[in-house]
Amino acid sequence: MKRIDEQTLEELEGERWGPPELETSLVLTCHRLRRVPLKQFEPRDLRIMIGQGIGLPYLVPKALTLLEGDPFLEAELYTGDLLMFVFMVDDAFWQTMPDLRRRAVAILDAALERGGALDAFDRDNLWPRLLSARARFA
Repeated sequence: MKRIDEQTLEELEGERWGPPELETSLVLTCHRLRRVPLKQFEPRDLRIMIGQGIGLPYLVPKALTLLEGDPFLEAELYTGDLLMFVFMVDDAFWQTMPDLRRRAVAILDAALERGGALDAFDRDNLWPRLLSARARFA
């Protein structure tokens, strides 16, 4: 039997999507990523799929593992973007995954403690988002 990280979201969820209804770059990317083994996901892939609410039970833990190493990891958009996308996940998900929620909050707290290490631009842009996320998860 394959390990979880050797499987695709299609395999893990037991659901194959048909052809995309829209052929936008985002839709095509999401359809493609559902057929990629989890171990091949790059940070930007996690950001995209988590941002779309796709495969959260499988992708959020993978993102948290990366963020535990570097909460300010840049996943192609801006410093800390993966962390911010994780904290944009709907409250209903976090209510069903209390262990993941605790891990995420611990990462957020570590980011807040390390905020002084950010340069002025990143601090000005990211700090308010970090504080807002922390208030939401208080």
